[in-house]
This record gives sequence, C-alpha cells and structure tokens, in this order.
Amino acid sequence: MIVLVILLCSLLVFPGMFGFHMYHVLSGSMEPAVPVGSLLYVRSVEPGDVEEEDIIAFYGALEDSGIITHRVVKNNVVSGTFITKGDANEKEDPEPVFYDAFIGKAVLMIPYMGRVLTIMTSLEGKISVACIIGMGVVLNLIGGKLKEQSGEE
Repeated sequence: MIVLVILLCSLLVFPGMFGFHMYHVLSGSMEPAVPVGSLLYVRSVEPGDVEEEDIIAFYGALEDSGIITHRVVKNNVVSGTFITKGDANEKEDPEPVFYDAFIGKAVLMIPYMGRVLTIMTSLEGKISVACIIGMGVVLNLIGGKLKEQSGEE
C-alpha cells in the first residue's frame, strides 16, 4: 500500500520538475479521446509550433476562467489565435483562443487517474494517505514484535 501511495504521489511531483502541468479533465467535451476523470500532462511549447489535430490547454473566457482542453482545428499564426473544437462538440468553439491564453500542448493522458489524484490531494485524501502510512508502520512494528517472540520460544 505504501509503495502504491508513493507511486501515485510521484505522478504529481516528478512531472512538474520537468516542466509539465497536470490537469484533471472535468467535462466530456473531448470524449472519447480524453475521458472525464483523466489526468492530462501538458507541456509548454511555442504557439507557432502547434499543429492541427493537437490537443491544447488554454484559459477560458473571463466569465468561467477555467482551463479548457480542446483540439486545434486551425492555428492562425498571423493573428495569433487558434480555432478549437471539443471532439464531442458538434461545432467549433465560438471564440478563437488567443496565444496569450494558451498554456501548452497535451503530451500524455492517463484515463481516470485525475480522479484518484484529486481525491489524494483533498484534505480527506491526505488524511487517508497518512492513515495508510501509519497503519503500515504499526503493522510492521507488530510483525517485528511477533517475529521476536516466536524466535525466543
């Protein structure tokens, strides 16, 4: 259990050290390619290097101020905008995405892992992780004492 917790925590820590941003996908606008609950790793790249069909992350309009991940339909380098569309949406997004709102290009997606990591980083998740580690330590100590007692007899 402890190894599993360490492995899950490393999914959060190590990618950030190498310039990746991680996002938990909350909506189904990119299904089936990117299922709800996925963990998405996004890397900063030059906006001009983004190609059609790439999936990008960007800041939404000021009203919702969320982070959106959609597929690039067209990269207008001259105007500094992207035309984007969610795979599950019938039409392109109504407003172009300005380069200023661009965060980066999605390079890796792990289905459903976003939900697990979101739970782990919540207060309840942190308490649960601490309890699991504490239980592991206690069980290890009990096992050591039982082994000592059985060896003494």
